[in-house]
Amino acid sequence: SYSFCTLLLGRSNHQPYQRTMLLSGLRSQRRFAGKGRDIVKNIIAKEIADIKAAGTFKNERVITSPQAGSVTTTESKGAVLNFCSNNYLGLCNNAEIKKATSDSVNERGFGLSSVRFICGTTDMHKELEHKISDFLGTEDTILYPSCFDANAGIFECILTKEDAVISDALNHASIIDGIRLCKAERHRYAHLDMNALEECLQKTQDKRIRMIATDGVFSMDGDVAPLDKIVELAEKYDAIIFVDDCHATGNFGPGGKGTPAYFGVQDKIDVVNSTLGKAMGGASGGFSSGVSEIVALQRQRSRPYLFSNAIAPMVVKGSLRAFELVQEDTTSLDRLQENTRLFRTEMKAAGFTISGNDECAIAPVMIGDAALASQISERMLELGIYVVGFSYPVVPKGEARIRVQLSAAHSTDDVETLINAFIVAKKDLAF
Repeated sequence: SYSFCTLLLGRSNHQPYQRTMLLSGLRSQRRFAGKGRDIVKNIIAKEIADIKAAGTFKNERVITSPQAGSVTTTESKGAVLNFCSNNYLGLCNNAEIKKATSDSVNERGFGLSSVRFICGTTDMHKELEHKISDFLGTEDTILYPSCFDANAGIFECILTKEDAVISDALNHASIIDGIRLCKAERHRYAHLDMNALEECLQKTQDKRIRMIATDGVFSMDGDVAPLDKIVELAEKYDAIIFVDDCHATGNFGPGGKGTPAYFGVQDKIDVVNSTLGKAMGGASGGFSSGVSEIVALQRQRSRPYLFSNAIAPMVVKGSLRAFELVQEDTTSLDRLQENTRLFRTEMKAAGFTISGNDECAIAPVMIGDAALASQISERMLELGIYVVGFSYPVVPKGEARIRVQLSAAHSTDDVETLINAFIVAKKDLAF
């Protein structure tokens, strides 16, 4: 009853997290009328039971500290080393970014309560867009609430039924969903297979626009699209190139300028979509950067841009400071690269299979069995290491893994502790 909830939730000895869980439990016990709802509940309950039986149910661990190289959780007895965050440069809890954010709240308030084209564009938004263009060496940039939104808006905005989009088979779900929204003819080539890509390009020569779409760094595999070879094919067949560089902006390539810079083809990539929510401070927000005409059209037609609130001023200001820090000093990027080399080298020497590019901070430890990957993840937490097992449908069946993500927030001792924990877990679980 309401009075019972009030009595329990109003007691001072309930912590906020406990009170939230209590309320959630009470709500879940409510009985709703309606046969349709009961049918849906039973269907979904069975699906969830099947997921649990397969050992692939994803439990959300609750963090009770700032995002950093080590964190506390509701499940751990103390701090644990965090090797599953996208906090590649260790900027999530950076003092200078926090100050910039705090100053912005005092000067510009909390939010804007508007989309960009009505009254949601500030001088700070334009400054950040110019900063990103300067950093990446592109003509123009448009901000989005997230890179998922940027990917949802770009394809439908540019491509019609007269066009074709050619996508890597392991592209991120947001790219796949964005492509589904457009009317272009869809083609998919085997992961990183340039021969297969060329066949798709040959088949689509009658199309008005041929867009090649690929991740820069693939988030589940840690490998990198060969943009130099993709550029060669694009020029041969008069195609344009779209790159999602979320796991590379700030933390991969010379100066952290991403996969186009890594291959020296910055001026050859037509669209780069990426995020502010990973290496660049880890808050929220995304962007689409590239050819000015493509950016201009997105401002007129991209539905996620037109119908979503502008990014909050404090996030914009913090992101601006993050880009400044990356451009001013490469210390964090250098440390990340050192940690990446150490982990990949020592883990391979210890007999583990690590996939991906040797310079990539995403270092998947390949396991195979989904249930075993979950068990390893739990054992690692007991050993003071926070990592997560990934399995189907996030990755293909039979290719479950522990995705390790290195960070500049980690010391050499932290990385060595991680390696030793994997060795202990391997012995304990006999894998």
